Amino acid sequence: MKPIKTALLALPLLAAGCNRDSGTAKIRPLEAGSVRVEDAFWGPRYEKWEHVTVGDMLNKFEGNDPAHFACGVDAFENFDLVASGARDIGRHAGPPWYDGLVYETIRGISDLLAQRPDPALKARVDGYIARIEAAQKSDPDGFVGTNTQLTEDNHRWGANGGFLRMQHDVYNAGMLIEAGVHYYEATGDDRLLKVATRMADYMVRTMGPAPKKNIVPAHSGPEEALVKLYKLYRDRPGLRAQTGAQSAAGDYLRLAEFWIGNRGVHCGYPLWGTWGNDSAERWIHEELYTAEFGPEARPAWGDYAQDSIRVFDQPAIVGHAVRATLLATGIAAAAYENGNADYIATAKRWWDDMAGKKLFVTGGVGAVHFDEKFGHDYYLPTDAYLETCAAVGVGFFSQAMNQLTGDAKYMDEFERALYNNVLAGVAASGRQYTYQNPLNTDRSERWEWHPCPCCPPMFLKIVSATPEFIYARDDRTVYVNLFIGSDADIALGDTQVHVRQQTRYPVDGKVVLTLTPEKAARFTVKVRIPGWARGEENPFGLYVSESPAAPVLSVNGTPVEIRLDKGYALLDRVWNPADRIVLELPVAPRLVRAHKAARELDGMAAIAAGPLVYCIEQADNADYARLRLDTAGSMELGYRSDLMDGTPVITGTAIDGKGAKSTFTAIPYYAFGNRGNGGYRVWLPTR
Repeated sequence: MKPIKTALLALPLLAAGCNRDSGTAKIRPLEAGSVRVEDAFWGPRYEKWEHVTVGDMLNKFEGNDPAHFACGVDAFENFDLVASGARDIGRHAGPPWYDGLVYETIRGISDLLAQRPDPALKARVDGYIARIEAAQKSDPDGFVGTNTQLTEDNHRWGANGGFLRMQHDVYNAGMLIEAGVHYYEATGDDRLLKVATRMADYMVRTMGPAPKKNIVPAHSGPEEALVKLYKLYRDRPGLRAQTGAQSAAGDYLRLAEFWIGNRGVHCGYPLWGTWGNDSAERWIHEELYTAEFGPEARPAWGDYAQDSIRVFDQPAIVGHAVRATLLATGIAAAAYENGNADYIATAKRWWDDMAGKKLFVTGGVGAVHFDEKFGHDYYLPTDAYLETCAAVGVGFFSQAMNQLTGDAKYMDEFERALYNNVLAGVAASGRQYTYQNPLNTDRSERWEWHPCPCCPPMFLKIVSATPEFIYARDDRTVYVNLFIGSDADIALGDTQVHVRQQTRYPVDGKVVLTLTPEKAARFTVKVRIPGWARGEENPFGLYVSESPAAPVLSVNGTPVEIRLDKGYALLDRVWNPADRIVLELPVAPRLVRAHKAARELDGMAAIAAGPLVYCIEQADNADYARLRLDTAGSMELGYRSDLMDGTPVITGTAIDGKGAKSTFTAIPYYAFGNRGNGGYRVWLPTR
């Protein structure tokens, strides 16, 4: 029986501030550019990403790289054609979401510019902004979506038989808004923000409760972007006149809430799982949803796009792993602003399900190649899909949950994803990338460019934002979330505190924090003690390990008891200038095993040290595919300065294919595939 037509009615918006949940402890990360990274591990990487990777990506988006030019794809030509008035010409360079990838790249560059001003790079981006602005000016409504405009102009927002799940109109618009906000905050230049605001105002006029249209993003990401735009205009009310904003700041938050609240509010068809993708897409293209349910109906985008039922009723995280984690990030970001209990409960429920049943040991998600989606509970195959973008989604979702709750367990999993699956996304050269990141394979793959190069922009977004996440604060507390050598000035009420962090983490577990308040003052410092360092590899027991030693904490040379509060060591005292906190974390090698319900990993173990998961690569181990770990043997952590600009390595004892003892060499998982395309293993059978 088909659903009744009342299913088409948009549900009322959940007003900001209603149904508040007092069980959260909101904290704030620092602003872009306020943290200066000086770190042995991260410093050289930021240098390479800024001076090699960014240029490589922009050259390839322009079609100026030989490996990419052969594909004949110039992302910026799309904007030029639209600016010239071209419509429905039947050609578009790149996939429908190419605009969004350009905007994501600009967002990542923006955060780099906030930390490391580069006039030449800014000038290059300004040239792109001028072309985007010209394209927008060609449309009376301020719409810019080059694929739709150049190939199916009457299908804007998926109307008239368009297919929004593929078109990405709302996604592209959201990434434009995010780029506009970040570029303005990094540089003070409002040109892209004006373009983004005009696009946001058009969506505010178009989408929402009746009589507006029931349109939600079929690819998430715009939800968080609208929250950011809301915060920018809320905190700087005079900016609206400067940019010509036509909407009140709260209108942008309400649109994000509509997008979240109206998932699952549709005509109930097509039935993606029953009909199959081809039949479902044909039903939408033929506009049968309007024929059967009326002109205001919209089709269901299915579990793939988290649109089968309302998100507040969805018991677990499902569907396309990138879309799901970005939607969850948007829910958490909106919850931070509106305090709504349904939002908070949904975000917590999804994160618990993801981290407790579906998260891979490298921090990746998305076990299944078909639809790039989550698998069933405890389905953790060694050859899983694990898209780089999905690991980025895990990172952003986890950081947003830490910000919402003040709980360190979320940053534990942020760190897991960052140091393993995310860092694997770009090669040591800075010019090759990954899309899939299986844990065991006989052929690693890094590519120069890709027909769908979505992962490099997502990679750039998260690593350029990471300095903001090293520290966080509330009115009287400094949170130390990540162990990265850095300097920051942190305002606690009327007290300014300078924090300097020195460390060789993750190679070494010693972290030195020097606190210099402008005068003696009482406040709290919370230092994250990673779960793996205290015998809790995963907060739900999905993975287990034994820490090789206990963490040690001291203040001004005096050992102090570690009193844990939500995973943080709590230090509350009067702090004087140049007070020193020293944390020593046990980064010796350890074996990690999976929950017994993860049948594919039965009888296997992985090697880790600190936050890094290691792999045994063919380049170092000729018999890598047949090695078994000797769990009774010792393992040693070392460092090779001659390998990929410096790499930690683990050596230990294994049993080879003939049953004889042999020595293995393991490298960090993020370093695979930099010495040819040979195979590697993360999970190994044990003796």
